[in-house]
Amino acid sequence: MGDQDDAQDLLANNIGWFVAGAVVGMTAALLLAPQSGKKTRRLIVDKTQSGKDAVTETGKEVFDRSKDMIDKGRQLVEEAADLFDRGRKLVRGI
Repeated sequence: MGDQDDAQDLLANNIGWFVAGAVVGMTAALLLAPQSGKKTRRLIVDKTQSGKDAVTETGKEVFDRSKDMIDKGRQLVEEAADLFDRGRKLVRGI
């Protein structure tokens, strides 16, 4: 399961860098775009809201996946404990 955790950490790291790069690129584009101040402010508000919505949705997806993984982990622990108990009973001859 360690490989899966490493892959998820790598994916989360890549997503973080992608988002950071997108924000930097968007900021540079807005500052260098030949528009009036009012249009630029409106564009910043719109893009900020879009970014907020995207981060919220991604956060919900990550939360849901994490919850599923925790549930699967609990199930594995319960199954392992059950197997351990059954093995112990077999060794004791119960």
